[in-house]
Amino acid sequence: MKNSFLVTNRSVLVFLLCLALFTLGVTVLAEATGAGVISTSFVKTLGKTLCLCLIAIAMDVVWGYCGILSLGHFAFFGIGGYAIGMWLMYARTHDIVVGSLSNDVIPATSAEISDAIGTQIFGVVGSSEFPLIWAFAHSLPLQLAAVVIVPGLLALVFGWLAFRSRVTGVYLSILTQAMTLALSLYLFQNDSGLRGNNGLSGLQNMPGSDLGQDVLSIRFFWASAVALGLGYVLFAFVISGKMGSVIRAIRDDEARVRFLGYHVESYKLFVFTITAMVAGIAGALYYPQAGIINPAEIAPIASIYLAVWVAIGGRGRLYGAVIGATFVSLLSSWFTGGGAPNIDLGFYEIVWTDWWLVLLGLSFVLVTLLFPKGIGGLFDYITINREKGPKA
Repeated sequence: MKNSFLVTNRSVLVFLLCLALFTLGVTVLAEATGAGVISTSFVKTLGKTLCLCLIAIAMDVVWGYCGILSLGHFAFFGIGGYAIGMWLMYARTHDIVVGSLSNDVIPATSAEISDAIGTQIFGVVGSSEFPLIWAFAHSLPLQLAAVVIVPGLLALVFGWLAFRSRVTGVYLSILTQAMTLALSLYLFQNDSGLRGNNGLSGLQNMPGSDLGQDVLSIRFFWASAVALGLGYVLFAFVISGKMGSVIRAIRDDEARVRFLGYHVESYKLFVFTITAMVAGIAGALYYPQAGIINPAEIAPIASIYLAVWVAIGGRGRLYGAVIGATFVSLLSSWFTGGGAPNIDLGFYEIVWTDWWLVLLGLSFVLVTLLFPKGIGGLFDYITINREKGPKA
């Protein structure tokens, strides 16, 4: 009788236990529960960090396990954010417009309500008409489906074209970066239908709900924790067994795997597509907590940061990706949020908001040179030394 997946993968159980304890601790100490030890803003920061951990493990699977250095996965993350942001902005604006027109002597028609909503949303870019892309913005189920379907379709089409042409290595990385840049430049245009550089704002307000930000923040934190847990289990299952062995073999020697009769392109396309879909889910949970999304979030540099997180945490380890994303996200919030005190050298003052990216780049170089396996590799070092034990 075969053991269950979780029994044979103890590290997954350990991760889920740690995640559950962390979630419980934050819940007890949050403002929403009355304890007030952890502020609402920091709960949002922690919730966003969990979402970044989710896309980090997706990136680790596609790069660390399959060997595809994608510099475009943050585009899928942003698409998920835009998909849910469209519904949030439409529904919130609808409530505001209907409330303002309810006192009119003559009830407003549906066309007048639609025009008023369009003016409120697109007036900032000199328009009042809904673009075709907003055709389903009124429907939460359809927009939730778009969170997964749109990134998945984009990844499927792009991956099919790239993998069938056997584009690999740095050329594939450049193609994924070009895709991200093209999408970002398109979204910057006012006629893109997504408000150009203004992006979508006010996403932290849940339509039809009177709940305060303290309660909303903890609920989104719970949703992010559940998504991270499910995502971790999903990817741990993908990289285990025969499929996991083939995926690792493709990373190590793609030509040999193809010679053995495996359809390499199908495996790569599956990994690329499923990680893109999970990235979309992570983005859909992240941006309501951030409150705003604009095209700058999809710029190629964001995907490069994602690769840096995975490298710092330890490529080829799911928990390493979580460590890297958590480490960089929280440090970034501390340095750029004014938590780190500036250092006055007399002749020059180090302002960490200006030097944070330099520090991040230096950390990446040092980890690459001194700890090629990343922070997660330290666990391997400790385990090996423990197994060796003291010398007789």
